[in-house]
Amino acid sequence: MPFKMGVGEYLRTRVTTLAPTFDPAPNPIKVLGSLTKSNWLNFAVAFLGWTWDAFDFFTVSLVVTDLAEEFGKKNSDITWGITLVLMLRSVGAITFGLASDRYGRKWPYIINNVLFIVFELATGFVNTYSQFLGVRACFGIAMGGLYGNVAATALEDLPPAARGIVSGMLQQGYAFGYLLAVVFARAFVNTTSHGWRPLFWFGACPPVLLIIFRYFLPETEAFQKRMELRKQGRDIGVEKVFIQEGKIALRKYWLMLIYLVLLMAGFNFMSHGSQDLYPTMLQNQLGFSHDRVTVTQVVANLGALTGGTVVGYCSQIFGRRFSIVVMCILGGALLYPYGFLRSNSIMAAAFFEQFAVQGAWGVIPIHLMELSPGSFRTFVVGTSYQLGNLVSSASSTIEAKLGEKWPLPPTASGVQRYDYGKVMVIFMGAVFAYVMLLTFIGPERKNRDMSADDGTEEAAGVHRGSDLEEAHEKAIYEEKEGIRDDSPQRAN
Repeated sequence: MPFKMGVGEYLRTRVTTLAPTFDPAPNPIKVLGSLTKSNWLNFAVAFLGWTWDAFDFFTVSLVVTDLAEEFGKKNSDITWGITLVLMLRSVGAITFGLASDRYGRKWPYIINNVLFIVFELATGFVNTYSQFLGVRACFGIAMGGLYGNVAATALEDLPPAARGIVSGMLQQGYAFGYLLAVVFARAFVNTTSHGWRPLFWFGACPPVLLIIFRYFLPETEAFQKRMELRKQGRDIGVEKVFIQEGKIALRKYWLMLIYLVLLMAGFNFMSHGSQDLYPTMLQNQLGFSHDRVTVTQVVANLGALTGGTVVGYCSQIFGRRFSIVVMCILGGALLYPYGFLRSNSIMAAAFFEQFAVQGAWGVIPIHLMELSPGSFRTFVVGTSYQLGNLVSSASSTIEAKLGEKWPLPPTASGVQRYDYGKVMVIFMGAVFAYVMLLTFIGPERKNRDMSADDGTEEAAGVHRGSDLEEAHEKAIYEEKEGIRDDSPQRAN
C-alpha cells in the first residue's frame, strides 16, 4: 500500500486540518486534579524559573530612559542591550539544550540560575555603556538555555488532557515575570540614591531559592525512560547512542526544525514588538507618570496571564493551529486602540491586546513539544525558540529607530517625543499576518504520545530501523485518511 504524500496534497489538507476539532471540553478542575505530586513540583520549578528569566529580561526594558540618561545615550542605543540578549540566546539554547537531552534537566537548570545571579549582579554594578552591553550579551547566553529545559520539565510527563491548560499556565510565567518586573521596578527604581541599580541587585536573589528547589527534585520520568533505552545499547555506549539519535533526528526532522524557527521568529516579533517599547511609548509619547505607566503595564499583564491560560485550555478543545489563528485575528483587530488611544481607556486596549498575544503564546510550549523528536526535545524546543529570538532580536531597536522618523512636539521641559504608537501598529499588523500564514501552512500533532521513541531504540540497536520507517510511513497514510497528526517533513 503506498503511503507517500506529495507537497500539493499536504498543502490541500491545510484547510481541512485547520478546522476546529471540537473535542469534548475537559473539566479544568478535574484535569488539574489528575496531576500527580511529581507533575505539580515539576511544573512549579519550571514556572518559577521561566518567570525569573522573564523578570531578568524585562528589567532593562523598564529602565531604558534611566539607562540612557546614566550613560549619555539615546533610547535606541540602550535597546541594543535588549537586542544583544536576544541575539546570544541561541548560543545558550544549543549548548544547554544538548546538555539537557544528554545529561538530564536538573544540572543545566541549576547552572543557568547560577549564571543569572552572576550577570544580574554585574548589571547592577556597570559604570559604562560598553560594560552594560558586554554583561547583557553574556546574560543572553544564560537566558537562552532555560526555555527548552522548563518546557520539557513541566510538560513531558503530563497526561494528554492536561497539556493545553498546563501549557498556557507555563507560558504565562513570561507575563508573570513581566508583571513582577513592573511592580519591583516601581518599588526599587529611583526610590534610593542608587537610581535603577537596586532592581538588578534584587533580581539576583530569588534564583538562589530556585537552585535549592531544583536540586531536591528528580529527573522527569520521560527522561529516565529514555536513559534506560540508551543503556540497552551497551555494545556502543550511551554517548554513541546519543550521537546516533542526533543523526536520526536530523534526518527525519530537519524540515520541521526550519519551520519551527520561522514560526518562532514570528511569535517573538509578536511579543517583543508589542511589549518591549510599550512602557517607553507610555512615558515618552503619552507623558504618563511612573505610577500610571505601572498601572497600565499591570493591567496589560493581567490580560496576558488570563489569555495564555484560557487559550491554552481552549487549544485542547479546538486545536493548536486554530487557536493561534483566532488570536492573531483578535490581536490585529485591537491594534488601533492599543497604539492610538490617549486616555485611560488605553488600559482596556492593553489588557485585550496582551490577552490575544499571550493567548497565542499559551499554545506554544505544548505545540513545540508535540512537534519535536523525543530524544532531542529540549534542544529542538529551546533552539527553535531562541533562533526565532535571534531573527527578531532587533525588533525593539527597529521600532525605536522608526519612531525617530515621526517626531512629535517636545515636552515643556524640552524632552523630545516620538510617535512610537504608529510604528507599533504598522509593525504588529505585519507580524500578525506572518504568524497566521505560517500557522496555516504548518503541522499539528495534538495529543501526540510523549513517550514515543523517535529514534532512541533505532540508535541503540533495540529495533530495526526498517520497522520504525514502516511505522512512519503508516502515519503518513493515516494522515491522508483524515487523522490530525500531521508533519511538514511528510510532504517530502
